Amino acid sequence: MLQLRTCECVFVLSYCYLALLTVAQVTSPSEVNVLLAVKNNLIDPMKHLSDWNKGDPCAFKWTGVFCSNSTGTDDYLHVEELQLMNMNLSGSLAPELGQLSHLKILDFTWNKLTGSIPREIGNLSSLKLLLLNGNKLSGSLPDELGYLSKLDRLQVDQNNISGPLPKSFANMSSIRHLHLNNNSISGQIPPELHKLSALFHLLLDNNNLSGYLPPELSKLPEMRIIQLDNNNFSGSGIPATYSNLSRLAKLSLRNCSLHGSIPDLSSIRKLYYLDLSKNNLDGSIPSKLSDSMRTIDLSENHLSGPIPGSFSNLHFLQRLSLESNQLNGSVPAEIWQKMNSTKSARLTIDLRNNSLSSISGALNLPDNVTLRLGGNPICKSANTANLMQFCGSEAGGDWTTERSMNSTTTCPVQACPIDNFYEYVPASPLPCFCASPLKVGYRLKSPSFSYFDPYAPQFELYVTSSLNLNPYQLAIDSFFWEEGPRLRMYLKLFPPANTTHSNTFNESEVRRIRGIFTSWQFPGDNFFGPYELLNFTLVGPYAGMHFDPKGKSISKGVLVAIILGAIACAIAISSVLTLLIAGRFARNHRKLSSRHLTSKAFMKIDGVKGFTFKELALATDNFNSSTQGQKEFLTEIKLLSRLHHRNLVSLVGYCDEEEQGLIMDHHISQMDYKGKGTLNFGSRLSIALGSAKGILYLHTEAQPPVFHRDIKATNILLDSKLNAKVADFGLSRLAPVLDDEGNLPNHVSTVVRGTPVSLTPYYAYILRKTYGIRGKSMHDDSEFASYY
Repeated sequence: MLQLRTCECVFVLSYCYLALLTVAQVTSPSEVNVLLAVKNNLIDPMKHLSDWNKGDPCAFKWTGVFCSNSTGTDDYLHVEELQLMNMNLSGSLAPELGQLSHLKILDFTWNKLTGSIPREIGNLSSLKLLLLNGNKLSGSLPDELGYLSKLDRLQVDQNNISGPLPKSFANMSSIRHLHLNNNSISGQIPPELHKLSALFHLLLDNNNLSGYLPPELSKLPEMRIIQLDNNNFSGSGIPATYSNLSRLAKLSLRNCSLHGSIPDLSSIRKLYYLDLSKNNLDGSIPSKLSDSMRTIDLSENHLSGPIPGSFSNLHFLQRLSLESNQLNGSVPAEIWQKMNSTKSARLTIDLRNNSLSSISGALNLPDNVTLRLGGNPICKSANTANLMQFCGSEAGGDWTTERSMNSTTTCPVQACPIDNFYEYVPASPLPCFCASPLKVGYRLKSPSFSYFDPYAPQFELYVTSSLNLNPYQLAIDSFFWEEGPRLRMYLKLFPPANTTHSNTFNESEVRRIRGIFTSWQFPGDNFFGPYELLNFTLVGPYAGMHFDPKGKSISKGVLVAIILGAIACAIAISSVLTLLIAGRFARNHRKLSSRHLTSKAFMKIDGVKGFTFKELALATDNFNSSTQGQKEFLTEIKLLSRLHHRNLVSLVGYCDEEEQGLIMDHHISQMDYKGKGTLNFGSRLSIALGSAKGILYLHTEAQPPVFHRDIKATNILLDSKLNAKVADFGLSRLAPVLDDEGNLPNHVSTVVRGTPVSLTPYYAYILRKTYGIRGKSMHDDSEFASYY
């Protein structure tokens, strides 16, 4: 077995690491390896992760990697958030992600990831946000995700997920937001989900679900939104028990192949939105609905009977769609006469293709009301001159309307410095105040209104109060409706206007604002519903910012100390390598005859195979690797045959013909490692720690314990996975065995062994302080103190 030159400085590195650890914490080595595995599974054409091989992930703030302080169980920093939103990443999710035991936020939204969701993610017991929406993930949802008892939000919408919805999800005791819409999930909705006592939002629209609507969902005490549009619950009805969902704000079951009648929902007092369109529902429209209703869509069913007169009490109604049913009788004019008279209020009433014969009350239609009556008998009567304008066949709905909300200004044209991306702040209290905005892509996934204008001021106040900003600091640049319906908008956030004329946010403020968006800290709002962050654009003066959302960053002083320490380590490593290479060069020129042994081992040990001289000569490049004597050779065979640890070399056999040799298993040679790049800091640290574990085993777990007495870099070998293996036990001794009275034997050897350059003052210091022993190769206390 050949020694690995890269490993020759491992112990010098370990000493350097211990010194640096007193200055600054570093990332757990195992987590560094996980991050590297994550990167290896990704395709990064924009080079967003180009810094994922530079320094320590937490100390040097790798892109998207945010860390926490030590939990008290060790001295490391741990990865707490992995935020890689909207980075044009493809590839797949690495199963090693399941080893980030301190992870709370995992965000890969709006990328191009393929493959399945690793079941190992179910091991992340601290995870609170699992955000994978907007990718191309496929396969089924792993049952193991049900183990995530602390998970608050699961977003895997807009992927290609198939298969059933796991019953194990009923174990997500903390889940509040379950967003699985726009996939190909099939099968029955598990009735067991009624155990999710904290669930607010259940979004499963646009899937391939079948079976029936579970009545058990009515037991969900906190449920606000149920959105199951475009599934196939053929033969199923709407359970009457859904009237018990007293906090429900939105019920959307459009195009679900539902049968039966509409249950009485009058007990749900804050129901804003009801969409049961494109089903096979029959019977009459319930006589009473919540006075808070903004949207009622019961179109394309088989409903009959009159339009309830109680609809005239729905003063905030924005949309009433009852087209393509079998309704009869008259149209109550009070529906629009009692509507909210606010200037921005708007109402669309679509009653086409029914059997309505008249209008009760004066028509007097306000300008902000749209009425559609085409396809009713009322349009065929003799006295229709004043109704003809409402009897056309124009299509209803205007979900795709796009609008810009930029306000006009009388400020000078191009007075703001365009090169710095400055703009006029539309609502600034200082006239013509210029500033550079943060640009945010934002979407409401399930709003409870049909027209946004009346609620734009309320929305602005909601956002700015959540961000602790002044209302004028937010401008809604534009918005438009998407299929769903969902409302997409582009926001601009401006720094405050004040006498200091600060035209940009400082980095800490950008960090704070971004952190609120990315950690979903907005307070819940039933009316606006759940939102999703589409992008958070940093351009102009904000370009290139990279920061921890919690403000934890390495100080300049600490960074200087680390750099100086690294330089000192480099000098020490260079010195060690110089000595070791010189010694090795001299050894390689010795003749084989000078190493010929006069006696042989003459032993046979179970489990240890004997090899021929010829076999060993071929394997070791004519014995370029050892200068041990007979005594050391025998000692090493005896010890290695009974010592077993993942950080100790494993003995396979030996040769005792003309030359001595030990044959180890599963180790890489110097040639094998060439071309694989330099070892990163995490790997070097892992090697040092593995070495320490092997030595700890020798001292505390081996029976009896073993003193190696020749620890140095050349005696630490690496396997194919860069796991450290302590080797060369030729100078080792067994620890003295206590007598029956607990005393040491009369003679205990304290002679210092090993290569002098590898010994530290600490070795001698411990011997002297523990046993009161001095030796000619030992250092005095003053030298020990100066060393540290």
